[in-house]
Amino acid sequence: MAVLQKIRVKFGLAISIIIALALLSFIIDPNTLGSALQSMSSKYDVGQIAGKRVSYTDFQENVDKFTTIHQIASGSSVQNEQTQTQIRNAAWQDFLDRYMLVKNARNAGVRVGEDEVVDLTTGNNISPVLAQNPAFQDPETGAYSPDALRNFVQEVNSGLDETGRGKLFWNYLQNTVLTQKYYDKYGALFTNANVLPKVFADKAVAEANTTATVDYVSVPLNYADTTIKVSSAEINAYYKLHKEEYKQTAGRDIEYVVYEVTPSASDIEATNDDIESRLAEFGSTANMKAFLLRNSEAAYSEYWYSRNELANNLSSDIADFVFGGSDGVSPVFKSGEVFRAVKTIGSAMVPDSVYVKHILLQGADAKSKADSLCGVVAKGGNFANLAALYSVDKNSADGGEMGSLGWFTQTYTIPGFEGVVTADLNKPFVLNTQYGSHVVMVTKRTKPVAKKQVAVLEKTALPSQETFNEFYAKANRFATIAGGTYDGYKRAVDSTGVYSHPMNNVTEATANYGSISQAKEITRWVYDNKPGKASNIITVNNNYFFVVAVKAAREEGYRNVKDVAPGIHEILRNRKLVDLTVKEVADKMAGLETLEQIAEACNGTVNNATDVAFGGTGMPSVEPALVGAVAAAPEGQICGPVAGRATVYVFKVSDRQTGSFFTEEDARNNEQQKVQYSAQMIVPVMMEYDEVKDNRARFF
Repeated sequence: MAVLQKIRVKFGLAISIIIALALLSFIIDPNTLGSALQSMSSKYDVGQIAGKRVSYTDFQENVDKFTTIHQIASGSSVQNEQTQTQIRNAAWQDFLDRYMLVKNARNAGVRVGEDEVVDLTTGNNISPVLAQNPAFQDPETGAYSPDALRNFVQEVNSGLDETGRGKLFWNYLQNTVLTQKYYDKYGALFTNANVLPKVFADKAVAEANTTATVDYVSVPLNYADTTIKVSSAEINAYYKLHKEEYKQTAGRDIEYVVYEVTPSASDIEATNDDIESRLAEFGSTANMKAFLLRNSEAAYSEYWYSRNELANNLSSDIADFVFGGSDGVSPVFKSGEVFRAVKTIGSAMVPDSVYVKHILLQGADAKSKADSLCGVVAKGGNFANLAALYSVDKNSADGGEMGSLGWFTQTYTIPGFEGVVTADLNKPFVLNTQYGSHVVMVTKRTKPVAKKQVAVLEKTALPSQETFNEFYAKANRFATIAGGTYDGYKRAVDSTGVYSHPMNNVTEATANYGSISQAKEITRWVYDNKPGKASNIITVNNNYFFVVAVKAAREEGYRNVKDVAPGIHEILRNRKLVDLTVKEVADKMAGLETLEQIAEACNGTVNNATDVAFGGTGMPSVEPALVGAVAAAPEGQICGPVAGRATVYVFKVSDRQTGSFFTEEDARNNEQQKVQYSAQMIVPVMMEYDEVKDNRARFF
């Protein structure tokens, strides 16, 4: 140990870490050590902001926090893919705010004091973050309610918040208020610092209101000229000068074959036979709900279908059977690989939508209270007054009337209220849902139309295990021939005759391959392997077998000068061609007195443009190079040559007009638009300055 101490003193911390890891390798399981080393690599970071690493663990902790915040705010724990993406974006934005925005704002001298935060959260200048939050709005007026906010804060600080969720949400709101204020103040540094002096405004007005009529000769470049040469040295010099223009993100060029596991003819026939064998019981069962639960992919539903809805949701054949007066069970109808038989279980005249009112009651005596109130309403009691007195739901007041929920359809409704479409008008009844007991009344409805309730016996033909094995065997044969290499992959394509899908510039965010979605495992394999490699079988969604080959890889950074040389060659050649054409036109127009003579000498054409203005916001009638030259040219004099993008111009201003349509207010509005655009660029520029790297696509 004495030796180790001497080494530490002499060589410092770095060598000590190396020795420590070496010693650990003798006592720690190799897999554990590998994981520890792996976690130290930036490859496994979700990102980097202003030199700070955002590890996967840190990011996931933030995602968990924002997931809880979403559950509190929405009142639901249900998350679809879109919601999960929004939560991850919020978690990432939180890191950007903390590590980048607030840091840069403070470096610029921006401060948000404690007194200011108190004023924004509980004082006289409430932040929009709180004032526009539905949780703190008056249910009757929709306006911000200081009492609602005060009650929430008192409850959070009272110790009654045993779960800590209220405290978490309040901390989140306070932090959001603080961050938003930093955004406001930092943005104000740019917007308030921009001033348009009157002399500049006057100049802009004069330029926009001065228009010219121009005659000009347009001489195109001779792209067939073979005398123009561009050297490698010139290409390299241009590349060095414009290197930032050739930044690239990481990308991969690949090819892949895919075997989709689809049901065979025997699988389809077996499914048809299976559904046919159940038709008798389908027609005679006394418990349709239980029967469908055991035998059908379509659950029992009390939905009332119109003829069009049935045709759109199932098929026109089924709609014809149900609304054609047929009784009993239908024949089996096939749509793609889906087999269906139906039975009509109800017929009625049903409106598309109804206007609903309710009084919500909760607690042990909710049902008895609901029965009593239902009787009061039936005898003429004022529904709105009763809702105001007894309903737990204080937010439902459509049209300003308490208890009014508004118009409902079978699909746009409260869970448990689907049956209100068949309720009698102005006849109250009690409805029990997961929220409590409701006194419900339908007061208006659209014109009833003929609708049907149907039970649907549905089966989809699926690949059997035998079919699955057959497709796997095909994919395995291909992968075996490929042997893990791109050359082998090409041999496998030739020998099996399967189509190879080319796909260029696969990024770490790529998740879709053709019409096949949620295939991120392919992307991960591609980025874990080098060009020239081919994969074994990669299974996607349990019914696609992929074999993938990597053709080329481009890492994040700058494109190689060899790759961009052809494009640079064209840019430089075009510049030289423009310069040459300018010189040739100047020589040919020497001594000529009219544009027509110049056009004839240069094989060009004479054109005319009106209302050419240097200022203003409209699209110019000619290209900017000519607009700028016209603005400074004397009237009535032949000028040029002027180099354009692909043309050389000789021109004469024949007339100038001065108007008054563009005002000083227009000039200031234009300037304000520029300021707003600049403000939008604050965060992107800041991200570039702080070298933000967002690697989330590697993981999600």
